Amino acid sequence: MQASQGVKNGDMAASQGSDQSQGERLAQRDLAKGSKSFALAGKLLPHRVREDAAVCYAFCRLVDDAVDEVPAAEAPAAVARLHALVAALYEGRPQEDPRLRAFAALVARTRLPKHYVLELVEGMGMDARGVKYETLDELRLYCHRVAGVVGLMMCHVLGVRDDRALKNAAHLGIAMQLTNICRDVAEDWTRGRLYLPADLTAHVTGPAQAGTSLPQAMGPALAPAVRTLLAEAEQLYRSGQKGLWALSARTALAIRVAAWVYRDIGRRLARRGFDVTRGRVVVPLRRKLWLACRAALSALAEVPSRLPVSPFSAPLTPIKAPTRIARYPDDILPAD
Repeated sequence: MQASQGVKNGDMAASQGSDQSQGERLAQRDLAKGSKSFALAGKLLPHRVREDAAVCYAFCRLVDDAVDEVPAAEAPAAVARLHALVAALYEGRPQEDPRLRAFAALVARTRLPKHYVLELVEGMGMDARGVKYETLDELRLYCHRVAGVVGLMMCHVLGVRDDRALKNAAHLGIAMQLTNICRDVAEDWTRGRLYLPADLTAHVTGPAQAGTSLPQAMGPALAPAVRTLLAEAEQLYRSGQKGLWALSARTALAIRVAAWVYRDIGRRLARRGFDVTRGRVVVPLRRKLWLACRAALSALAEVPSRLPVSPFSAPLTPIKAPTRIARYPDDILPAD
């Protein structure tokens, strides 16, 4: 009987392991398809962390697509389904999608706070309600919900030495979202959306309406607003970089590569005079590899400060999951 029970337990463990691997494979596929920049940076992570990061990305992608890929009239119902999904995940109820089963396992293993996931869903809710942003402060809240909390979730996936780095992680996520918004102004416009705050675009007049192609004539008029958002992003990238000390050296390198590639999107937009009508900005692979090499050199320069007994810094504390939850705005604003 004991031998038979042992075989059954072994079969069950093998089945759970196979199921986890299937979810991770699908997540890796989603990451490779959805973001070449994150996929490139992910290759620098240790294997286990790389798998977890992909599972986290796939879940966030699933949440985003659940709202983006339905007609506008159905978006509120999609958000309600997401709230029900989050409740089910945190109550341990079974899931059909292997990616969701992998994410549920990740939540349990890394103690990923439900608060962050609910904030992410609320960010999707802002899209579903067609919220228009009057000020940069209002846009910051949206960016935190759809991207800042992803940075905070990644702190649980990657592990940090100190909870003080949570703020920097959120800043990096917000910076990337601001960059996305600036890059995608023309694309969002054709979908009937404009994320640039109204108080930065009040001077823009013309016959064009969101939902049509963005006329080239509007490029110069929108440029000051794009410049303002990218300046905000630049400040947040600098803050994000200050938090890399809290990650392991290898993980910090991967995050630095992702940040520098995203930052380069903004710098390329700047070289176009912040004109968003001149086509979608893309960072070529050769440039990404160059940025990765520069990031590696920066990592090498930091080696003395990361030695176990270093004359350049206090001894490093172990990498661990964060112990507290960072809440917006008190724990996130202002930027350093």
